[in-house]
Amino acid sequence: FFSLFPLSHMDLSSDLKSDFLYAGFNQDYGCFSIGTDKGFLVYSTDPLKERFRCIFESGGIGIVESLFRCKILALVGGGNHPKYPRNKVMIWDDHQNKCIAELECRSDVRGVRLRKDRIIVVTEDQVYVYNFADLNLLTQIRTFLNPKGLCAVSSGAKTILACPSTEIGHVRVELFDSSKVIEIQAHNGELAQICLSMDGKLLATASIKGTLIRVFETATGTKLYEFRRGANQTNIYSLAFSKNLKYLCCCSEKGTGHVFCLLSDDEVAEQKNRQSSLSFISGVLPSYFSSEWSFAQFHLETDGSKSVCCFGQENENEVIVVNSEGFYYKFAFDQEHGGEAKRVVYSSFYKPDQ
Repeated sequence: FFSLFPLSHMDLSSDLKSDFLYAGFNQDYGCFSIGTDKGFLVYSTDPLKERFRCIFESGGIGIVESLFRCKILALVGGGNHPKYPRNKVMIWDDHQNKCIAELECRSDVRGVRLRKDRIIVVTEDQVYVYNFADLNLLTQIRTFLNPKGLCAVSSGAKTILACPSTEIGHVRVELFDSSKVIEIQAHNGELAQICLSMDGKLLATASIKGTLIRVFETATGTKLYEFRRGANQTNIYSLAFSKNLKYLCCCSEKGTGHVFCLLSDDEVAEQKNRQSSLSFISGVLPSYFSSEWSFAQFHLETDGSKSVCCFGQENENEVIVVNSEGFYYKFAFDQEHGGEAKRVVYSSFYKPDQ
């Protein structure tokens, strides 16, 4: 049952090859959570280690959003026999082994994001922002149809939220600290993924075509980069920035992943990402000839498995991938020359009979 949520989360309820209903990283990628038809599990990302689990007598968990490394989580029921109603967000305290609060929506919950001070609940055409302390509704945002529950929120000091706007391919960026809203025309087609850097300064987007990834500055809406994943259409399952904002990674249904360099002004001359040799006539030819290709690449064992990726906790040149079949990968890439990344860890972290 692996279904995929945006950016660092996967909704896996429709994946018949998977035992999972959900997989996703927390706010700083230090942990990832798994939802199953019997409960949920939480693992440390790097190094890989199970932290805790909760197995119910009956009932599936379709969304598991953890709050950094504490044992407070947001749960939503899922699977054929959901533990909780699909229109409710249950705030779970694993120290007390029980739910301590709940939020109810008029329709099914498609996604949940947590900050230390906010709970963001995503339905098919609305985003609700609640104050964590008292669960008061602070704001409500109407979106384009959003069955994937696409939404991203910063985890740093400033509160910045990105979600689909009411027009196809557009992203709405809420800069709450300055009471400012930015509308970005990211793509012509429907959005497939959106991702914010942890500080909220950068936004990465991909459309359902899956060939181009664009990066914008949230404060102004300015497009900073356009990266080409490939020439053929594919589903992009995950996007993630490195903590130092030097790299962006993605993984897709083709079983491949890519790392792109985010160049500072001093590094532009080096141009680490490969660019078409015909880029000098980009003004009259399609973006294929002017967009930048990936700096490094990595390959998974199986094509088609849904996966989420992030950068390593200790080393900025390492990419970690968790896939819908219960496998954990760590790849290391050469920061000078890029190219094919070396697989340094390959491990099965989940067994169905556990």
